[in-house]
Amino acid sequence: MQNFLNQLVYFGYLQSLFLIFIYLFSPTRRKTLNQYLIVFVLVLTVGLTGRVLYMSEVFGKNFKLITISEFAILLFGATIYLFTRSSLFDKRFSYRDLVHYIPGVVYIILITVFFIIPTKEAYIAKYKSGQLLQMSIWFAGVGLLFNITYWVLSCRLFFAFKKKLQNELSYVVKTRFFLTFLIAIGACLLCWVVVYLMSIYGNKFIAQTTRQALWLSIALIILLIAYYGMTAPDLFRLASVVKTKKYAHSRLSQKDLDQLKYKLEQLMENKKPYLNRKLLKSELAGLLGVSNPEVARLLNERIGMTFFEYVNYYRIKEFIALAQTEEAQKFTIFGIAQEAGFNSKTTFNKSFKKLMGASPSEYFAKK
Repeated sequence: MQNFLNQLVYFGYLQSLFLIFIYLFSPTRRKTLNQYLIVFVLVLTVGLTGRVLYMSEVFGKNFKLITISEFAILLFGATIYLFTRSSLFDKRFSYRDLVHYIPGVVYIILITVFFIIPTKEAYIAKYKSGQLLQMSIWFAGVGLLFNITYWVLSCRLFFAFKKKLQNELSYVVKTRFFLTFLIAIGACLLCWVVVYLMSIYGNKFIAQTTRQALWLSIALIILLIAYYGMTAPDLFRLASVVKTKKYAHSRLSQKDLDQLKYKLEQLMENKKPYLNRKLLKSELAGLLGVSNPEVARLLNERIGMTFFEYVNYYRIKEFIALAQTEEAQKFTIFGIAQEAGFNSKTTFNKSFKKLMGASPSEYFAKK
């Protein structure tokens, strides 16, 4: 088991060096890459360096070298959060963001003072007295709590972004890859909690070995994300999908809203903009001659639907009308749905069942 973990350390270390090399010597990759991904890789490289130096015995079997890997512990969570925020809401780097790394710097200083600077004799004395174990548990607990907090904040950003999508788009954007990334990190942190409790109340040897495996799992996940960030950057450019122009706040009166609602209904019935499979709220606002926030206010105060729900409501009406024509016999159910403006079979089925209370096949079977 330990030999396998060592091989993973070497593999991860070489991969991190390779990605840094590509970033430094490929201007094209540097322009397309989310900057926080390279921070991920640098943090991993620091963490893996300590383990590689310890295992290779370049400086002898110095147990202090492996402590260097702990430097990266408090830098993971903050970087995951900033990477998520940058990808979903297009928040560029600001020097104020460095405040998220202050606890990590303090953590590194404390690790250095308590575990690296002391002499070998002092280190052994702390180990025999149990003081070293207590400090290790305290440091590990702080690092774990810090990373969980930032992971929760990252998940909140993701679900806020998903909600924003429904208010701006009439179609589904693929966010599964990003969600999988957060779930994988969350699973590792959950296992880490279990291992942490084992280290306090259970078998410390098993806990120590398992903790190494979890640390490497997180490392390999982030290396995989960094790889995709370089080879398929569009997977993480989700912020650009919902980027809209900024307008002044809506100043419409209640009477104006009523008139705008009537105008919108006429537009949907006569011009059928919902047949555009990738209709944006900003595009619908342009057709009405009003601003994006005014359409949002109309949907919220007069219609009671999100933009996504409203457009798909008309698409379902169109689908039912098309399905009852002779021409529909030439198409599959989803083929008709596509003619009505849907671009996703899953979205169509969910929207239809939510509105009509039955699946398309069940609905027409009752007719």
